[in-house]
Amino acid sequence: MRIAPPPRRALSEPLLPMINVVFLLLVFFLLAATLTRPAPFAVTPPEARSDSAPEPGALTLYLDAQGEAGFGTERGADALAALTQAAQAARARCGDCADTLQLRADADLPGEALAALLPQLSALGFRDLSLVVRAK
Repeated sequence: MRIAPPPRRALSEPLLPMINVVFLLLVFFLLAATLTRPAPFAVTPPEARSDSAPEPGALTLYLDAQGEAGFGTERGADALAALTQAAQAARARCGDCADTLQLRADADLPGEALAALLPQLSALGFRDLSLVVRAK
């Protein structure tokens, strides 16, 4: 007795090439993305007219409205100690390129608090301080 082979079903579209493309796009966007450290706290910069943009690779010190400093995950006096260590490590790698510091101060920060911090930053070896502002 002869048994007929079962009828073949039509093959659906293969999904493997589409899955490969999706993973390749995922890897591309992960490699192409710019990863930055999160800010230690929210800061609203003051408004001003500015013709130059801050340097993207400079060290950044955050100051909140009460004058508390933040660097990386540290706050207060620990933030200045962490900034000192980061500046020393950056100077060991590239020399004078680490003499620039970005200040991201809150717009409500009193000028006296900022003026009191400047001698400390100068003592740490920063020669070029940039205050990040919002465009007016």
